[in-house]
Amino acid sequence: MSKRFSIVWGNKMFDALPFQIGFAPHVPLWLLGACAGIAVLLFAYTLWRRGSGAFARLLAFAVLLLALANPLIVTETREGLDDVVALVVDRTQSQDIGTRRADTERSLNAIRERLSEMPGLEIRETDVVTDPESGTPLFGALDSVIGQIPIDRLAGAIVITDGQAHDAPDLETFAPGAPVHMLITGDPDERDRKLSVVRASRFAIVGENAAITVLVEDIGEGSADTAMLSMRIDGEDQAPFAVPVGEEMTFDVPVEHGGENVIELEVEAGEAEQTLQNNRAVVVVNGVRDRLRVLLVSGQPHAGERVWRDLLKADPSVDLVHFTILRSPDKGEFAPINELSLIVFPQRELFVEKLSEFDLVVLDRYVNDERVVPLLYLENIARYVEEGGALLLSSGPELARFETSVYATPLASVLPARPLGDVVEGAFKPHVTAAGLAHPVTGTLEGSNREAPPGADPIEAQWGRWYRVINTEIVGGTTVMDAPNGLPLLVLDRVGEGRVAHLLSDQVWLWARGHEDGGPQAELLRRLAHWLMKEPDLEEERLLAEVQDGELRITRRSMQEQPPAVTVTSPAGEESEIALSRIAPGQFTARMGADQLGLYHLTDGTLNAVAAAGPLNPREIADMRATDEIVGPYAEATGGGVHWLRDGMPELSEVAEGANTSGNGWFGIERRGSYRVTAVENDELLPPWIALLLVLGTTLFAWRRESR
Repeated sequence: MSKRFSIVWGNKMFDALPFQIGFAPHVPLWLLGACAGIAVLLFAYTLWRRGSGAFARLLAFAVLLLALANPLIVTETREGLDDVVALVVDRTQSQDIGTRRADTERSLNAIRERLSEMPGLEIRETDVVTDPESGTPLFGALDSVIGQIPIDRLAGAIVITDGQAHDAPDLETFAPGAPVHMLITGDPDERDRKLSVVRASRFAIVGENAAITVLVEDIGEGSADTAMLSMRIDGEDQAPFAVPVGEEMTFDVPVEHGGENVIELEVEAGEAEQTLQNNRAVVVVNGVRDRLRVLLVSGQPHAGERVWRDLLKADPSVDLVHFTILRSPDKGEFAPINELSLIVFPQRELFVEKLSEFDLVVLDRYVNDERVVPLLYLENIARYVEEGGALLLSSGPELARFETSVYATPLASVLPARPLGDVVEGAFKPHVTAAGLAHPVTGTLEGSNREAPPGADPIEAQWGRWYRVINTEIVGGTTVMDAPNGLPLLVLDRVGEGRVAHLLSDQVWLWARGHEDGGPQAELLRRLAHWLMKEPDLEEERLLAEVQDGELRITRRSMQEQPPAVTVTSPAGEESEIALSRIAPGQFTARMGADQLGLYHLTDGTLNAVAAAGPLNPREIADMRATDEIVGPYAEATGGGVHWLRDGMPELSEVAEGANTSGNGWFGIERRGSYRVTAVENDELLPPWIALLLVLGTTLFAWRRESR
């Protein structure tokens, strides 16, 4: 506590004097002012008349006015307040480079110790952490801590940082009210190579190319003219190629499937590197199918034919070519074959010239007749599948008879089920097999049978019944649906580069007609078509990962009982292995912390995946060199200093308000001398009896001067 005397008039205080004088007038101020004006006029009039008592009168009036003003001696009891230093510590991802993190901690402890030795000083400390979207919010953290400190107590701010800030304000509006000192970690001569994606197509037509423009820069002094760029598409390595350094380069990437196509780019390390994290970038191109071209050949008119046609034509993205063989040649003895069709069946155009242009071929109850479709053309379909095409067969009784069976043609080489020569009839509900429950095509069909908890009864399918299934034995592929007696009902197979789905009943149309509440006919056929065309969402073996709320969430689809553990490589290059837990048939998951910005790479030895923490190409890792170019002007604008920690710790000195606050090798802490008034005492400077004596005395003195 201390007592302080000063002059106060209204709201103004003048601390230059050793005491404080206040006034509590006995009359209104306007009347006091009027009296003062009258006194001045009388004084002027007396001087004009050459009166001998002019100054005596003025003295008498002055004493009278002073008595009316009632002067007081005001004594304040003050409590000094601590000055406050804001201490901002950069703990963002770029501080992990080299010894920056250790240097930061060492300098932070030294500053704390030195400031604690200064009496009447308080430290307000805050950390800067990486913002996934905006990078390093250095000035936001500084504004936040300063905003909580009264401006008359702010002695300065010390910021320990590598100089990278992504929220720098307008320099002209930056006025924190105290010196801001910047203590820079790292080295001013650092060099780095970085890869930037300048432009990239977000969408592309499947089967076409997406354009990507990149820029490779050697920041600092670099001498390389070119650098090798590696590329992986959906985890598969591509041939590396050279790109110029310092110039933009555009190249094309094939988009081979619908949905997300993940393109990873990585440039080789430069002569000097601060981090390899900004040598990598990711582009996600969404593949969009322009039009799905489907060839549907119905071997004969039947009840389910319209279902197939209506289903395919209902989708506006499907271009459907549909032919139905109305009659076989042996039913028109005397008519030539070209007169048995409403239009000429373009066999050669469909099965030779245009076959590769179709995304999907559907054979609906196709009856083998070489006079309609020669075996050579069916051999073309088999080759089309092996080279990457998609074939869907829906078979009826014709499959069981050798003379009409498609299995007696070259197509047998790609079919997963061999007919045994008979048809099994009788009502049954289609059943999803154990493998089918794990398969993405059938595993989550609405109303299907499900795994039951231990000790509970099986959950039966809530579907309408079918009445016919072809008796076959499996020669390849996976049976995902069967009849209750174990007969295969739906078999999926991979043949060469292509895929085949074989539906061994012609009764699926009953679901479309709502028989016994029907079933998921449209959804089943939609999934079959997309699986056949290799849509990633329906792959049996798939590894996915995403980062949410600081956590890496891994999802694995697999037909295995227990897929292998996943190796995770963090953006900083640290590897860790994590086991997967089964949550449902064919579905496994795992979670782990993800506190670094950038790309996490995952692999189980066969499948690969990437997950981005924050933006695909975060600002935080774009440039991770230490620099004073960003923060330096802000320190200078406030009278603060900029000091590189590699040159040693700066001295911290207390300075008076208004003095220089920085210099070569030292930072100034401005002492503000703020206080809080805890008590006020008022004593009359002119007690009434003294005022009366003075007024009478000066009046008599003036009268005597005038009476001479």
